[in-house]
Amino acid sequence: MGIGGSGGTGSSGSGTTAPPPQWIEGVFAPASTFAARCEMPRAGFDADGRRFSDQPGSLLHEKHWLRSFSHELYLWFDEIIDQDPALFGSTADYFEVLKTLERLPTGRPKDNFHFSIASDEWQQQSQSGVRAGYGARWVVLASRVPRDVVVAFSEPDTPASSSGLIRGTRVLEVDGVDVLNATSQAEVAIINEAIFGPAPGSSHTFTLALPDGSETIVTMTAGNFASSPVQNIRFIASAVGKVGYFTFNDHIGPAEQQLIDAVRTLRDEGISDLVLDLRYNGGGFLTIASQLAYMIAGSQATAGRAFETLRFNSKHPTLNPVTGESLDPVPFRSTTAGFSALPAGQPLPQLGLSRLVVLTGGNTCSASETIINSLRGIDLEVIQIGARTCGKPYGTYPTDNCGTTWFTTMFQGINDAGFGDYPDGFSPAGTTGIVGVTLPGCSVSDDFSRPLGDSQEARLAAGLAFLETGTCPSAPATAAPGRARLGSDELPGEGEMPGPEWLRNRILLP
Repeated sequence: MGIGGSGGTGSSGSGTTAPPPQWIEGVFAPASTFAARCEMPRAGFDADGRRFSDQPGSLLHEKHWLRSFSHELYLWFDEIIDQDPALFGSTADYFEVLKTLERLPTGRPKDNFHFSIASDEWQQQSQSGVRAGYGARWVVLASRVPRDVVVAFSEPDTPASSSGLIRGTRVLEVDGVDVLNATSQAEVAIINEAIFGPAPGSSHTFTLALPDGSETIVTMTAGNFASSPVQNIRFIASAVGKVGYFTFNDHIGPAEQQLIDAVRTLRDEGISDLVLDLRYNGGGFLTIASQLAYMIAGSQATAGRAFETLRFNSKHPTLNPVTGESLDPVPFRSTTAGFSALPAGQPLPQLGLSRLVVLTGGNTCSASETIINSLRGIDLEVIQIGARTCGKPYGTYPTDNCGTTWFTTMFQGINDAGFGDYPDGFSPAGTTGIVGVTLPGCSVSDDFSRPLGDSQEARLAAGLAFLETGTCPSAPATAAPGRARLGSDELPGEGEMPGPEWLRNRILLP
């Protein structure tokens, strides 16, 4: 089971352009009536070798498909205000209103996870981890003046790593524009394009402040680079035994093999505890989450227990409307799924741990939160170190139509104990402000002064201390000198998209 299937909902018609659909408020034709009726039909084959089902249609057909698709599958379909698709200039504009406007008691939007992406880009990034950029994971600590943009980490063998963009590197200027203080729309557009949306082959010049206080100027050329979802495998001696650690950054296809290799290494090393760093993991395939949860807990703890049960809208009480399967509890996945070079159905390695430390932040989202919730559902002790997670107990099946893959909230995930209500996230003990479901642990700011996996990095150090003493460190770690703002770890605000970096909206504002 993943966050979605591939392909659209099929085509209709014989290849001739269909007459324009008419809008009648409250009356919905089946989505299949409009599926694959495209203003610009694609020819040829998709990444999986299947011929595109696109037929001649119009922009209005595409918008009517979105309307019916949302009415059928959106979790809160009865909270959508039905509006005439013809009044909207694009499918993106129309899709934006096909969601609930309700808010949580804390004031946060009920649905902050509504977006789309070009289908070829989604296929490339979800299946292979390839994405455009320099290989740096950026963190925006302040999106308004004075802004603060910092490097969380750089992927190996990329322009970012070869240019010295280590964790804690701060962006001062881009192409001569002051990142901290620029106020015009034109300047902000230059910053956003250069940092978050560079075209492959384009070069941009950065003025950077390194963690040691020195400054440097580098020019990087953007390209398409594969990410490494699993990094920094470590073994740390402690009073409770050997503690394993690794960062897990994306639930994408390549993660299956990398997680299997990591768990085998941890198992063979004989670890007694694990610190799983999810602070930058925005989610992805639920199958990967289920596999990792199984490998952590082991066969004995997960036998006969549900990883998750999916709950769709009231139109679908017994059957999954996408797969047609019965809505039975989904067991923990104990075998390979075929994402990796390993054939599907091979048994997974397991650690059989009774507790887990997770390092979290505002970008710990979706499938990452499902790991936490599913393990808590089988009574495995989960200790949370860091900051509140994004709050997404919901999922979707990404659905292609006419070259765009649409992500609309379709279901809520419920664990084996019947719990799935954490729209304000999970929060470690000591969290202030908006507090989600509180877990034992420590509220600790992100520490950009040390590399990920360093036993003295604030969050990892707190996790190790909690394992040994059951309490949080008495004094919080400090950020690098002159970088007081680096200790913040704010959640994305309205209009921003928690999740993998390439799926977020632009987040720097004048």
